[in-house]
Amino acid sequence: MSEAYNRAWQASIADPQTFWGTAAKALDWTTQPSATFDEAEGWFPGGTLNTCANCLDRHVAAGRGDAVALIHDSPVTDTVRRITYAELLEEAGRTAAMLAALGVGKGDRVILYMPMIPETVFAMLACARLGAIHSVVFGGFAPLELAKRIDDATPKVLLTASCGIEGARTIAYKPMVDEALTLAHHQVERVVVFQRDRLHADLAGSRDIDWDHLRAATAADPAPAPVPVTSADPLYILYTSGTTGTPKGVVRESGGHAVALAWSMRNIYGINAGDVFWAASDVGWVVGHSYIVYAPLLVGATTVLFEGKPVGTPDPGTFWRVIARHGVKTFFTAPTAIRAIRKEDPDATFLREIGTGQCQAVFLAGERADPDTIGWLEDKSGLPVIDHWWQTELGWPAIASCFALCDLRRKRGSAGFPVPGYAFAILDEGGQPVPAGQSGAVAIKAPLAPGAFRTLWNNPAGYTKNFATFDGYYETGDAGFIDDEGFVHIMGRTDDIINVAGHRLSTGQMEQIVASVDGVAECAVIGADDAIKGMTPIAFVVPRAGFDVDDTLELRVVAAVRAELGAVAALKTAYVAAGLPKTRSGKILRNLLRKIVNGEEWTTPPTIDDPLVPAALHALVHRHEVA
Repeated sequence: MSEAYNRAWQASIADPQTFWGTAAKALDWTTQPSATFDEAEGWFPGGTLNTCANCLDRHVAAGRGDAVALIHDSPVTDTVRRITYAELLEEAGRTAAMLAALGVGKGDRVILYMPMIPETVFAMLACARLGAIHSVVFGGFAPLELAKRIDDATPKVLLTASCGIEGARTIAYKPMVDEALTLAHHQVERVVVFQRDRLHADLAGSRDIDWDHLRAATAADPAPAPVPVTSADPLYILYTSGTTGTPKGVVRESGGHAVALAWSMRNIYGINAGDVFWAASDVGWVVGHSYIVYAPLLVGATTVLFEGKPVGTPDPGTFWRVIARHGVKTFFTAPTAIRAIRKEDPDATFLREIGTGQCQAVFLAGERADPDTIGWLEDKSGLPVIDHWWQTELGWPAIASCFALCDLRRKRGSAGFPVPGYAFAILDEGGQPVPAGQSGAVAIKAPLAPGAFRTLWNNPAGYTKNFATFDGYYETGDAGFIDDEGFVHIMGRTDDIINVAGHRLSTGQMEQIVASVDGVAECAVIGADDAIKGMTPIAFVVPRAGFDVDDTLELRVVAAVRAELGAVAALKTAYVAAGLPKTRSGKILRNLLRKIVNGEEWTTPPTIDDPLVPAALHALVHRHEVA
C-alpha cells in the first residue's frame, strides 16, 4: 500500500529537478521558469506568476465560478456564510482596489491584525493580487508585540477589525492597534477598520478609515489585474517568536510556496477540486496561511474558515457538527484541541451522536500527538488519525503518512515518514548520523524543498544560523529518532532533552507515558534545576472530567514513569493543575513552566490563550513557601 509513496519519495530525492518541475505544471505561470532550481536564485528561477490568480481567476475562467470556495462557520456569532469562487474573486478584487487607492503596490507591506472573518481572507488574496507582501499578526496579540512587527515590516497600511470573538469574550482590537502605533517607531500611513456588529470602534483623525466607507468610495474603480511577480518575490512575512524576544520574520517566496502547497493537497491530504477541507487553526499561524487560505484554493477545493473553539462554542460537539454539516473530507487540527474535547466529553457522546459525515481522515500537527490521544480519537471516530510534523520555517508538512499516496502506515508516537522533497538525518553533537533508534538532533538535508524559507526579513544572519551547526543540513531544533522501520519520531525541542545526573532523558518520552495514565487529559514534563543532579523532571497534568478529585492521580503518574523508565527517570513530582499555559495555537509554553518551577522571574507571554493560568500554576508550585 506504500508503493506510490516510496516511488514519489525516491524520485524527489534522486532527481528533484524533474520531480518538482513536473509539480510546477499544475500552476498557471505568466512566464515559465527557466529552470527548476538554482543554488543562488532558489526554486523556479525566471518564472513569474500571481498567487491570487492561481487561487481564483483560473478556476472562474475554467467555469467553476459557482463552486463554493469558502465557508465561514462562526458559532460565536451563530452564522454560516458560503462564498463561491466568483464571489471570492469579486471580493478580493474590491479589496485590492481599496488598497490600490491607498497607494499600495508591488513590494509594499500590509499588516493584517484581523479575526477569523471572510474579510481577512479577502485582504490576504488582495495583497497577493497586487504583488504586495502581507504580514498577518494574530488578532489579540499584545500591543508591544504588534509594535515590534510594525517596526520590522514597516507596512504602508494596517488592516484591522473592531473586535475579535474568543469564545465568550469580545476583544476590542482598535485600542490595541492605537497603543501599538504609539509604541512603534515606524509610522503607518493608513489604518482601515472593519466594523463588526458585536462592537463598534471609534476612528480618529485622517489616518483611520472605515472599511465599508473605503469600499463604497472605490466601488467604481476597476478591480486591479493580477500583478505578475517572480518566483522568488515574497508572498508574505510570518513572524514567529525568537529566542531573544525579537520576532523572526519568515519570508515565503511565491513560486515554491504555490507549487509545494498544490502538490501537498493532492498527495498528502487527498484534496482536489470540489472537495471540502477544514484546517481548524487561525490565519495568524502558518497552518492558517497554508491550509485555510492558499492550498485549498490553489486546487479548487472548498475551505472552511471557523470562528470558534473546540469546546464551549457551544459544546464539545462543535468540531463534529462542522465536519458533518459541510461534508468535510479531510480534517486537520491540533492535538490540544482533541485533548480539550476528550477532557469535556471523555466518552465521546457528542461524536457518537453527530458522527463524522463524509470525513475520511484526521490529521494532527502543531505539537507532538501523544499515542493515547491518537488512540482515543481513532477508537471513537473509526477514522485514521495521522500525526504529521512541520514548522513555520518549512511552510508545509515534512513528515507524514501520505494518505493520498495510499500510505496509511502509522505508528502511534511517530509523525510518519519523510514527505517527498525532504531527506532527514538524526545527528549527534559532532554532526554524525546515529544508529536507528538512537536519539539525536533532527536535521534536514539542504537545499530545503520548495515552499520552505530561504531568508528571514531584515535578518539574513539569523537565517544562516539555521544551517551553521551541521554542514549541509538545516537544524530543526527538535530532538528525535528514526526507528528500524523508517518511522520518524519527534520527541520535542532539543532543549527539552534534559540531563539528569549524567543521563540524557527525553521529556517527550516521559510525556508519552504520563499521557497514557488513566485520568490524564493533557500533560507536560519539563526539566527543573537541581543542585545535585543538574536537572530533574517535573510533570504537570490536567485531569479528565470525573478525575478532578482523584487524590491518587499524582502518585499513579510518578509510578507509571518509574515502571517504564526505571529510577533513572527520577520523576518524583507531578502537579495536578486545572490547565496548562498554551498559546492560542495550542502549543504548551514549557519554558514558562520551567521558569515558574525554578522560581525565576516570568511574565505572561503575549501569545498565551488564558492569561490566568501562569499565576495559578505559580501558586500551585510554590504553595508551601512561607511568605
